[in-house]
Amino acid sequence: MSNAIVNEVNLFYELKGNEAAEEAVVFLNGVMASTSSWSYQIPVFEKMGFKILLHDFRGQLKSEKPAGTYSFAQHASDTKALMELLGIKKAHFIGTSYGGEVAMRFAIDYPECVKSIAIIDSVSELDDILKHFVSGWINLAAKKEGEQFFWGMLPSIYGNNFIRDNYDLLQKRAKGMANIPEDYFDGQISLYHTFLQDVYMTEEINKIQCPTLVVCGNNDILKPPKFSKIIADRIPNAEFALIPNCGHVTIFEKPDILNSMLLGFVIKNI
Repeated sequence: MSNAIVNEVNLFYELKGNEAAEEAVVFLNGVMASTSSWSYQIPVFEKMGFKILLHDFRGQLKSEKPAGTYSFAQHASDTKALMELLGIKKAHFIGTSYGGEVAMRFAIDYPECVKSIAIIDSVSELDDILKHFVSGWINLAAKKEGEQFFWGMLPSIYGNNFIRDNYDLLQKRAKGMANIPEDYFDGQISLYHTFLQDVYMTEEINKIQCPTLVVCGNNDILKPPKFSKIIADRIPNAEFALIPNCGHVTIFEKPDILNSMLLGFVIKNI
């Protein structure tokens, strides 16, 4: 666990796995998440000997939260600068939700640094329902009440079966949010505004030439499969997979199925 100043912003990052390995995997977080959110995926890639880079975007939990709306190009630039600092010239990228959108922007802007991308539950454009979901999060975050924030966003994030089967776990997570630092919510608001203003990439993603895997939970109501289908149809030769009985947080809800897909895809494209 370390911090680094890149593009004049202090970013939290973690370097895991075999740091001497030639093959590197960069994990890119969902908007409400942190590096710890990949706890189901990291051991699988560590076991296979990959170098693994994780970081919190500017505005996220453990990184600096400068004021103002950001951009996906800025996140991609931050990621590239961090890679350069750590001597990683080229990598496989795995991003969920907001992180998948950063992965697409990175692949457009820095194709020479990308071996493959896996995009999980992401979008390249918005509809009115998604806009209103995220606008509701802005209002919740402005109250800076952690438990209320968690329960308010929960129905749009997790699938029905996951909520039913893991309610005790979700209650613990809600209570843990009660102690979250207030600046977390300031950063979230900046990230939500960034998403609403800058996620439009549908007309550009045909520039992505690297091997691409697009995955979506079949029951994702926040960013439903129609958005993943748009991405898969626009990126040349992209692979597309739906995971049944799964909501938006595929990395938590169906980790075993997802991990098999991700690992197989990355190894195929070494």
